[in-house]
Amino acid sequence: MAKMSFAQKIKSLFGLYNAQSQEFFEELTDALIEGDVGTKTAFTLVDELEQKCKEEKITDKEKILLTLKSLILPDLKAVKFDLDFSKVNVFMILGVNGVGKTTSVAKIANLYKKKNVNVIMSASDTFRAAAVDQLAMHGERLSIRVVKHQMGSDPSAVVFDACEALKASGGGLVLADTAGRLHNKENLVNELKKIDRIASSKADENCYKRILVIDSTTGQNAFRQAEVFNEAVGLDAIVLTKFDSTAKGGCLITIARELKIPVLYVCDGEKYENISEFNCEKFVDEFLGIS
Repeated sequence: MAKMSFAQKIKSLFGLYNAQSQEFFEELTDALIEGDVGTKTAFTLVDELEQKCKEEKITDKEKILLTLKSLILPDLKAVKFDLDFSKVNVFMILGVNGVGKTTSVAKIANLYKKKNVNVIMSASDTFRAAAVDQLAMHGERLSIRVVKHQMGSDPSAVVFDACEALKASGGGLVLADTAGRLHNKENLVNELKKIDRIASSKADENCYKRILVIDSTTGQNAFRQAEVFNEAVGLDAIVLTKFDSTAKGGCLITIARELKIPVLYVCDGEKYENISEFNCEKFVDEFLGIS
């Protein structure tokens, strides 16, 4: 028997419970938490929904879902960066190991290369040979320059050299792939702050962005990751990876509501083309199963 999708589970609640009952709203809260919406956010949303449904006497299934959508949507924000590619632009790409960070760097690089932007990828995760090799492989496949140093060298020095190379070639975009060893949080944070200082000083004014990659299958851990990286350097945007039919992505709702970080891209496959700009309405419709 096929596993019920998250949207199907929410819809099934209407067949099991009276949509005006306390039990229905309790089960809906549980369903949202299972959909990776944080506990606090789930309770708040359902409290707001219950109050609105009672005040406006809403009992119809579709209207209840549309009301829930209206409560989620204002928090979610999509972002697009308006960049001047005659200048030195830098994206510092952050995230814990295993979220698809290096692949996301390559996907973003490919997007900008197709727009004829001069792109350099900086292999600034100098602690994992696999990360440097992987980025070099992407660089070869995409015919995009990769700046790298020997293993164990200072990650911020790699960013520095990549920015210098970009400046010498007339501007464009540096994409810096960074380490993400959260189990050693203090060292990671100190390292990121140093990279942050270098990247910020080398990028032209208003041309530096800090972007966190999160894996949609990791659930509520993604919120904690966003919290840690946001505290460390301040985040400008999120990239959501591995977002396919099995992933729920509810963590974005909590991140948006609690941390106010907008979403830049969604990735839904391994190919370079499997990346798209975030669409808030489409995301909520798919999340809640609104056709």
